[in-house]
Order: sequence, then C-alpha cells, then structure tokens
Amino acid sequence: MGDPREGVSPTGTIETGASRERIVPAFLPVLDAARAAVPGRASLYVYGSVANGTALVGTSDVDLLIVGLAAADAGEIGHRLSVRFAELCRAVEVAAAQRGDFAGEADEAYGGRIFLRHYCVHLAGPDLHSALPEFPADVRAARGFNGDIVQSAERWRTELRAGADPPELGRRLARKTLLAVAGLVSVRDRTWTTDRIAAAERWAQLEPATSDDLGRLASWAAGRGAPDRQDIQYALDGIVRQIAGAFADSIGLWGGHQQ
Repeated sequence: MGDPREGVSPTGTIETGASRERIVPAFLPVLDAARAAVPGRASLYVYGSVANGTALVGTSDVDLLIVGLAAADAGEIGHRLSVRFAELCRAVEVAAAQRGDFAGEADEAYGGRIFLRHYCVHLAGPDLHSALPEFPADVRAARGFNGDIVQSAERWRTELRAGADPPELGRRLARKTLLAVAGLVSVRDRTWTTDRIAAAERWAQLEPATSDDLGRLASWAAGRGAPDRQDIQYALDGIVRQIAGAFADSIGLWGGHQQ
C-alpha cells in the first residue's frame, strides 16, 4: 500500500505521512528491540509503512535505517529481529549508512538527505535530520533517488551471470526499476510519488507498450511469480533498458553521466 499522504505541498516541497504519531502501535515492540540492539553512537530510524501508518500485522516489513554502523552488523540485527518477530512482520529489513553518505552536493548525498528528512522517523541516537530543510519535489529530487538506475542495471547483469537466485534478483530489480518509474511519473505529471504500483499503472497509460512488462515487474516486486534466468535476461534487455534510457534522457544520472 502506498502512502496516501505523499505528494507535493502548496509551496512545492515533498510531503509524506512519515511521523512519530503515525507509527503503527502493533510494531512498537520491534522498534523497542531495535533501540536496545543499536549502540548509542549510531542513529536509528524507521521508514516505510510502519512510519507512515499503513503497515499491516503479519504481512508488512519493518524497515529500519542505522547510520553509523557497519553493514554486516546492521544485517545481523535485522536477521535476529526477523526471527524474533516472525509472527508480527514479514521481515525486519535494516539498511546501513554512514554520516558522510549524506554530506556534499553529489546527487546520491542529496537524495539521502531527502530520504532522511521526508521519509524517516528518528528513534534513537544522534538526530541527523531535524535540522534539514524541506526539499522541493523536482527533477533533482527524482535524480537523487534513482540516478543510479543504469549502474544498478549493470550490477544486475553481473549478478545474473554470476548465478544469482532469479526470484530474489527479480524482486530487487523490479522494486528499483519501478521506483525509477515513479520518478518518471513525478516529473512528467509534476507531482511526487514513490508508489511503485500507482506509478506503473500511470506509466502504462502514458506508454501503453510497456503495460505487460510493468505488470510483470509489479508481480515480482510483490514476491509473486518465480522468474527464471531467461525472464530476468528478458527484463534487463527490455523494460529495464527502456526505463533506464527514459530516466537518463528526461531526468539524468548521478554525476551527469549518460547511458
């Protein structure tokens, strides 16, 4: 389910429903356990459906961000919490970052600051986001979020050649590609969305020839279906290449690189 409060404010900045007041109460035990597991020097945030109030017990993930902890340690915390709270949520997904990842004027850092400011709710540790300004819902924001789509596509090709598990790779490929579609829709319609399903439906209206392929990606993103290696290769050579090309042409890539 997308965030019903996501969009553009009257002043042109990004709006979302992420708020401490909207955290789904049923998931508070997971967040309390996460606080206890994270060292005090690190910053802990929740984002996604738990943060914006749309999470469902038993089917939603709990998405956490830890700033200031190694990726391996963050992954171990996620694994332990996933096992402990398996009856409450589908998984506890823990992303890791460092403070330096949000500094500077590079597209990636800019996108990171937008994510912290508008999508994350602070839970523990140093508060890194409350002093950040509200960010415009514009082309630069879309590029900050998904200007690595061509890099991602090349990485997926490498993983496929290396024998990656097709269903797992397909899910990651689909989620990232559909997020890039959301950026395209945001710029095309002068709005702001990260809702993958709604964006796929809208892009299929604008580009009818993509409808079937986008529907397939939506199924993979939701964990439905089991793509094989041939399916992944077809997507990489087809819809992923198309979306990456459209993104490069109309929004641009990190660092100003072209496809």
